[in-house]
Amino acid sequence: MSFSRFDHQCMATALKLAARGFFSPHPNPRVGCVITKGQNILGRGRHEFAGGAHAEIAALRDAREDVKGTTAYITLEPCSHHGRTPPCTEALLSAGVSRIVVASSDPNPQVHGQGLKMLRNAGVAVEIGLMAGEAEALNQGFFMRMRKGRPWVRVKTAISLDGRTALGNGDSKWISSEVSRRDVQKWRARSSAVLTGIGTVLADNPAMNVRLDNTQLGQYGQSPSRQPLRIIADSRWRTPVDSAILADPATVIIAGTRDVAVPPELEATGAQCIALPAIAGRTDLVALLGRLAEMELNEIQVEAGARLCGSLLQDRLVDELLIYQAPQLLGEGGPGPFTLGPLESMDERTHLKLLETRRLGNDWRFRLAPEYRN
Repeated sequence: MSFSRFDHQCMATALKLAARGFFSPHPNPRVGCVITKGQNILGRGRHEFAGGAHAEIAALRDAREDVKGTTAYITLEPCSHHGRTPPCTEALLSAGVSRIVVASSDPNPQVHGQGLKMLRNAGVAVEIGLMAGEAEALNQGFFMRMRKGRPWVRVKTAISLDGRTALGNGDSKWISSEVSRRDVQKWRARSSAVLTGIGTVLADNPAMNVRLDNTQLGQYGQSPSRQPLRIIADSRWRTPVDSAILADPATVIIAGTRDVAVPPELEATGAQCIALPAIAGRTDLVALLGRLAEMELNEIQVEAGARLCGSLLQDRLVDELLIYQAPQLLGEGGPGPFTLGPLESMDERTHLKLLETRRLGNDWRFRLAPEYRN
């Protein structure tokens, strides 16, 4: 399908609008919309928060002229069912929009193809596929949850030049620079939840919350910020009730195993305790991610020790790695970022595809994707 230069410009604008909603639409996808007549933009909109107006409705409201006979550029297929809000397809038809350009179809089975079919049946010219890759990249977690029944999993770690995450005595504050730690906060803010392990809770007593305000969040900070859920993989239910992470227990999920009873004092904190099957004495991570998908969590950021991060990699559950490397040498005895066990041949290596590098102060951030092979 052939798209004009103006089509590309309008979809690029819609994608920028969608990106401004990085921190707020959860669990809905990030969507932007631009409505044009001729070479003029009449309305712009984005989906700001679940239960609020979808991008199409926001753009229709923003338009100051009659939108009959206009073109709508939308980063994701308009919804055709009643969810938290009425269907956007009906609103577009009622407004008289005559052409729809969509970046990507919606992977949600309740929507997939139905919205486009409804529009075409009503005589609207529908074109799809313009900048589809960019649109899907904005909603990796939503697409993963709809397609594979689990959230997108991003593992974050900070290492020294010699590959250590701490000294031999466990001291790790701070390997990365203040600039890197502020960058981590932005990735944490865009996540549905932060996952850590009981080892990290016991060793570091982290809060795992977002400590940046909207201004500090930068170009994506125009929406009200929210705290992601905190999840603790704690197979034996050892989380201390006075842990910093439990300061707001209503936002904490503790995932343990069914073969050990949940301590009454831990249940009394108000944290949600989820009992899951055990595999080799640890929480079944596949079952955990499946349960998190049922809770409509799209993106999980893992900030944990080598054992949990290594287990996720070995189970092929990691989609993305954020590695912050500082120009330091921590010497022998310190842990590495992943416990993978000894490999018997080079064929067992984990291959990584380099997606992006970025300098942050004196540190480097590497964004990588595992390439799982047979």
